[in-house]
Amino acid sequence: MKTRKVLFGIAAVGLALSLAACSGTRGGTTTTTEAAGANKGALIGVAMPTKTSERWIKDGDAVKADLEKLGYKVDLEYADDKIPQQVQQISNMLTKGAKVLIIAAIDGTALSDQLDQAGKSGVKVIAYDRLINGNKNVDYYTTFDNFKVGVQQATSLLTGLGVLDKDGKDTGKTGPFNVELFAGSPDDNNATFFFNGAMATLKPFIDKGVLKVKSGQTGFTQVATLRWDPSTAQKRMQNLIASTYSDGSKVDGVLSPYDGLSIGIISALTSSGYATNALPIITGQDAEAASVKSIIAGQQYSTIYKDTRLLGKEAVKMADDLLNGKTPEVNDTKSYNNKVKIVPTFLFDPLVVTKDNYKEVLVDSGYYTEADLK
Repeated sequence: MKTRKVLFGIAAVGLALSLAACSGTRGGTTTTTEAAGANKGALIGVAMPTKTSERWIKDGDAVKADLEKLGYKVDLEYADDKIPQQVQQISNMLTKGAKVLIIAAIDGTALSDQLDQAGKSGVKVIAYDRLINGNKNVDYYTTFDNFKVGVQQATSLLTGLGVLDKDGKDTGKTGPFNVELFAGSPDDNNATFFFNGAMATLKPFIDKGVLKVKSGQTGFTQVATLRWDPSTAQKRMQNLIASTYSDGSKVDGVLSPYDGLSIGIISALTSSGYATNALPIITGQDAEAASVKSIIAGQQYSTIYKDTRLLGKEAVKMADDLLNGKTPEVNDTKSYNNKVKIVPTFLFDPLVVTKDNYKEVLVDSGYYTEADLK
């Protein structure tokens, strides 16, 4: 009897192990043990939108380095802000056998064929900072709280104008202050989050007459900037000055959603006669070195700092978890609807940077050295 019991126990353990090896976790991924062996040294595709922005170069390099430290092969590509180029790059990654794709999309609706192919092949997709819309094969998303970014941009604009104090309290100033609005690229899902957050903050002051959008251009489609192009923003600012401020009135503030646009806007203002020490209050985003220098010099007023080191590490962690049969950690399962599904998301908090706190936020954290900002 004892012998029979032992044999039965061994058989039961063997059956359990066999069933475990055949079963999978979410989306058909293999178990941790099997995946760890099967995906050792796997290829991961990293698709970034452009090299024209300092921010994307740093992101791509950091993600690649961290993945390679874990032993993965990496195909890192930049698409020069050209949608067909990014489409082809991602197709090539799939052809090469990538097991995970990390994608910062140029146009979040232009990749459906590639995502469908990824889904059929069991390739997992992580949307990086920009949500990919209209497809069920987007597995995870990591980004910053983009609505909050817009709120912070608008709040810093109001603080710079003196409408709010440093604690965010209404100072009672009635203005009116002439402001103009800029938004990001209409094919970037984040751009609407930024703009909606900003307008939710500014609208009460516009309605009260404290702020006046002298051009009358307040709709997203009126103020959007295709591909986040600085030269497009510069031309629009020049046109606004010529068409709306030819009566001698001045622009008091500009809501700019990105540092690159802010540089273009400043160029338009200075070429139109604004002194560099008497520019409007101008916001930004991404804490690019050129704009931080501009803030230190008293030209641009603020930027929104998003520590992309954290973002990159989270994308790497998600990819590593997926390739080892683990479910990646998320902290938001409600906010990011890509029009087909709610995409599980890991969010980070942004920070406002001005001349008063740039050392504490950017230098003390090691994001920049003092020499970088000279």
